[in-house]
Amino acid sequence: MSGPSSLQGPPITDKRQLVEYHASGNKPPSAWRVGTEHEKFVFRHSDLKRVPYDGPDGIRALLEGMTRFGWKPVIEKGNIIALSNDSQCSITLEPGGQFELSGAPLETLHQTCGEVHEHLRQVREICDELGLGMIGLGFDPTSRRDEVPWMPKGRYRIMRDYM
Repeated sequence: MSGPSSLQGPPITDKRQLVEYHASGNKPPSAWRVGTEHEKFVFRHSDLKRVPYDGPDGIRALLEGMTRFGWKPVIEKGNIIALSNDSQCSITLEPGGQFELSGAPLETLHQTCGEVHEHLRQVREICDELGLGMIGLGFDPTSRRDEVPWMPKGRYRIMRDYM
């Protein structure tokens, strides 16, 4: 999340100024890129319940398993909270353990498709070993709020009281 701009200038008072301001920040088409965000809920095959962070089949085990594919752990207070790789990709956790690929800035949709397919191949391999599954839905249709596990990320502790 970005903060307020440190640049100072005259206030924008009409539509033309606003359009010019935004146009001045445009990249040339040769620099345009597309990036993928692919978020999934993680669940156990045995009971279809959401997966906690810790445990032999938890989110931590899933993240640790992904390191065999060259993903590097991002650690906060002894916990893996994300992964990154040399291709400018990252895997992050949302507050309830949703597993999110943030893809690299790529030139074509075909490249993003390949990136997502490779990510899903890797995830499927680790999930199969742990007895887990993933589903890409915009909401969890089976879990109540009090059943959703929280991930050990510092900023999520702050958010917990409000979500």
